[in-house]
Amino acid sequence: MTAEIRRTLLHIQTTNIEGGRVVETPTKLIAALAIIKNPWHGRGFVENLRPEIREIGPVVGKLLTEMILDVTGDKIEGYGKAAVVGMGGEIEHAQALTHTLWFGNQYRDAVGAKTYLAFTNCKGVAGQPIMIPLMDKHDAGRRSHYQTIHLNVPDAPGPDEVVIALGASIGGHPHHRIGDRYEDLKEMGRDVDNPAGV
Repeated sequence: MTAEIRRTLLHIQTTNIEGGRVVETPTKLIAALAIIKNPWHGRGFVENLRPEIREIGPVVGKLLTEMILDVTGDKIEGYGKAAVVGMGGEIEHAQALTHTLWFGNQYRDAVGAKTYLAFTNCKGVAGQPIMIPLMDKHDAGRRSHYQTIHLNVPDAPGPDEVVIALGASIGGHPHHRIGDRYEDLKEMGRDVDNPAGV
């Protein structure tokens, strides 16, 4: 089964002013989305999702990665992913298509990332708010790059569809001033590898 892609969308947000102050170097948030037919819709409870994961994951991952890179080139600093499955599917269907290295490594490898892809997955109707959390592609503790892209697609997902998205940032959150988690750990006397102290 090949990926049946109804539409792709590209969202670009540039921030010039934040908190009443000019952002010296404007930041960009980019999202690439694909609206695809849910390959498991109407088939009842499917025990083994792997054949479709293997078939569709790499195709959609590569497509969305290329859409992002067409805008960012090699300037990506933060990245993340999200999926929304229509009401005729299961949340597991959204997770199946994004929580697989067949999908995620298309992006991770292309940008030379070291961290995991931050994510959200949910079930919803057309116009469902989509939130793509971002984090630094190399340093999971770099809070300046904890950002979220908010958007929606008025006519998707349909009951038999899944919206799959990748997000990227060029630059961190404007006027970042809350420090990184390493400062907290140092002040609390905690180990970076054991932040909960357990």
